[in-house]
Amino acid sequence: MSKLIIVESPAKAKTIKKYLGSGFEVVASKGHVRDLPDRTLSVDIKNRYEPKYQIIPEKEALVKQLKDKADKSDAVYLATDPDREGEGISWHLATVLGLDLNKANRVTFNEITKSGIKTGMANPRKVDMDLVNAQQARRILDRLVGYTLSPFVSQKIKPRLSAGRVQSVALRLIVDREEEIGKFIPEEYWSIEAKLATGSKKQFKATLDSDEKGKVKLKNEKDAKAYVARLENSDFEVESVKKGSKKQKPAPPFTTSTLQQEASKKLGFQASRTMRTAQELYEGVEITGQGSTGLITYMRTDSLRISEEARAAGTEFIRNNFGGEYIPEKQNYYKSGANAQDGHEAIRPSTPSITPESIQNDLTPDQFRLYTLIWRRFIACLMAPCVMNTVKVEIKSTKKEDPGRFCLLTASGSTVKFDGFTKIYDLPEEALTKNALPEIKQDEPVKLKEIISDQHFTQPPARYTEASLIKELEENGVGRPSTYASIISTITGKDYVVRKQKQLVPTELGIAITNLLKERFPKIVNTKFTAQMESNLDEVGSGKTDYIAMLDDFYPELKSEVEKARADMRGKKIQLSDEVTDEVCEICGKPMTVRNGRFGRFLGCSGYPECKNIKPFIAGKGLCPKCGGDLTEKRSAKGHTFYGCANYPKCNFACWDAPNGETCPVCGKAMLEPKNGKPYCSNEDCENHKHTVRKRTYGKKKG
Repeated sequence: MSKLIIVESPAKAKTIKKYLGSGFEVVASKGHVRDLPDRTLSVDIKNRYEPKYQIIPEKEALVKQLKDKADKSDAVYLATDPDREGEGISWHLATVLGLDLNKANRVTFNEITKSGIKTGMANPRKVDMDLVNAQQARRILDRLVGYTLSPFVSQKIKPRLSAGRVQSVALRLIVDREEEIGKFIPEEYWSIEAKLATGSKKQFKATLDSDEKGKVKLKNEKDAKAYVARLENSDFEVESVKKGSKKQKPAPPFTTSTLQQEASKKLGFQASRTMRTAQELYEGVEITGQGSTGLITYMRTDSLRISEEARAAGTEFIRNNFGGEYIPEKQNYYKSGANAQDGHEAIRPSTPSITPESIQNDLTPDQFRLYTLIWRRFIACLMAPCVMNTVKVEIKSTKKEDPGRFCLLTASGSTVKFDGFTKIYDLPEEALTKNALPEIKQDEPVKLKEIISDQHFTQPPARYTEASLIKELEENGVGRPSTYASIISTITGKDYVVRKQKQLVPTELGIAITNLLKERFPKIVNTKFTAQMESNLDEVGSGKTDYIAMLDDFYPELKSEVEKARADMRGKKIQLSDEVTDEVCEICGKPMTVRNGRFGRFLGCSGYPECKNIKPFIAGKGLCPKCGGDLTEKRSAKGHTFYGCANYPKCNFACWDAPNGETCPVCGKAMLEPKNGKPYCSNEDCENHKHTVRKRTYGKKKG
C-alpha cells in the first residue's frame, strides 16, 4: 500500500516522484478528465444552470486506472496545478474517484523542487469549492455565450464561425485599431537640426527648440526655411550647461502577461509558444547529474511577490558573482497590481544558482532561451540601479544686427556611471543610453557646420502585436493572463486576424463579425462590461458572490437580445466580398482573390467568369521540408483539411497538422501543430520531429 498523488502531466509526475521516493506513487491525469460535451449546450438553464459533465471519451480508460490505483492506496492527494483551473480538475477527480471532499487531500506546489514539494505535502487542505465554483462559472458562462452567439453569427455571415466572451473583445480591439488607422489624417511638420563644433573641433548635434517668443512649431516647408535663414550666418554660444545623474531601476520579475510580452519582443515567441515552453520548465527537465528538475516557479501568476528564501539566494548569487556594490542599499520590493491574485510568487528560477549556461546542453533551444530570459530578469530585479551621468546644453543663436531676436537649440546626452542591473539585463528602449556630448562649457562659442531641415508626418496608431494586445487586455482587465495565449490562437486560427510580420491585422471576416456584434450585442464586446464579468468571477473565487446569481443576472438579457436580433434580421445575411490578394492573374492581368470551395480555399481570378484561372491557395505559414515549396491548404474528398506542397505532383509531401507560422529552431523548416499536442518539426530527419519531442516530454533527449 502507498500514497497516491495525482498531478496533471507525466513530466511533472516524474519530477515529483524523484523527490518523494518510495511510499508514494505519482500518476498523471493528463489535464481534465471531465468536461461539458461539445455537441450540446450541456447546461440545464432551468435547473440553476446545472452543468451536465461527462468523462471525456478518450480518458475513460485512464479514469478506470486511476480508480483502481485510488482503491489500493492508503491515501490519495490531488496535486493538480495551483490555480483556478487546477482546482477544478482536482474537484472533477475527487468526484469521479469518490473521494471525500471534507478531507484535506488537496496539495499545491508553487515550484517543483525538493523544498517546494516538501512544503506542499506538509500543508494539505480541502478542495477550495469557491475556486471550483469560479472555474465552473467561467466554463458555464463561456459555454452560454459561445452556444448562443456562435450559431447566430454563423447563420448571418458564413457557417462554422464562433463568438466568445473574451475572444470577441480581443478581436474588437484589433478591428477598432484598424478603423483608427483608416480614418487617420497625417499632419505635416518639420524639424531643424544644427551640426555644431566646439573649440576643440569636436562635433555634436543640437535641435531647434524655441525662440524669443517661446516654443517653435514648424508646420510646413515655408516655416522651416524661415528659421533656416535665421540660423544661417548667426553666432552660436553655449547659454547653459546642466549636468546631473539619474537612476534607472530594474524592471520587476515576470508575471504571466509580462513574460508573454517580453518573450514576444526579445525572442519572437508567440504567446502559445511561451506558455508551452514555460510549462515544460516548471514541470521538469532532465538535467545531467540531477535527474528531472523543475527550473521555474508556476508560470500562471499576476503577482510580483518574491519569497524571502529566493530573494536571499538571488542576492547571494549577485554578491558572489558581481560583488557587493551590485546589491542595492535597500532591497527592491515590487507592488502587485490592484486586481492581482497573490496565491503564487512571480515567475522566477526555482534555484537561482542554476545558471542558463550551466544547463544549456540539457535544454531544447526554446527552453534555453526562455529560461535565460526568466533567470536574467529575476537576478536583475534584485540588483542595484543603473546610474547615468546626464548633460543638457542650450545653445543660443543671435545676429549682431538684431540681438533681440534669438533661437535656442538643445542637445542632451548621457553616459553610464555605474552599470548596475544592466550587467545582465538590457535597459528598456525608452531609457537607452544617448550619445555622449563632448566637453562643453557655459558661454563657450561654437561654430555652425551644417543645418539640416527634415519633413515629417504624424503617424497613425500602431497595429497591435501580440505583446501590445496582451498589455491592452491586461490593463483593461479583460480575461486572465493564463488565457491570452489561447485567445490569440483562436482569433488567428479561425482567420479573423492574420499576422503580417508581428502585426495583428483583422480580415474582412473578422471585421464583419465584430461589426455585427457591436451593432446587436454591444455589451458582449464592451471592454468595461467584460472586465466587470472578470471581476465578478474573482469575487466568486473569493466566496463573496454566488455564481448562480451572477449567471442569472447575465443570461436572460443575452437570450432576449439574441431573440430580438434573429427577429430583426430574419431573411438577411451579410455578404463578404472576395479577399483580393497582391497576386496577379498571368492570363488576364487582373488580381487573384481567395475563394472557398469544396476542397478548401483556392485562388481564383477576379475576372471570373470571363477568366476562369485558378491556383492553389498558399497557406503562407511554412515551406515544404522536402523541396522548399509553399505549403498549401487543401481539403480531402470527405471535407477534412490537410496541408500539401504547392509543387504537387512533383513533390508529394502532405500532412494533417497545420503549419503554425514558426520555423524549427534546429533546422529552420516549418513547425506543425496538432490540435492536441506540442508543435513539432515537419522535417522527419530533424531531432525536433514529433517522435523526438514526445520523448523529451518525459525527460529524454536524443543521443
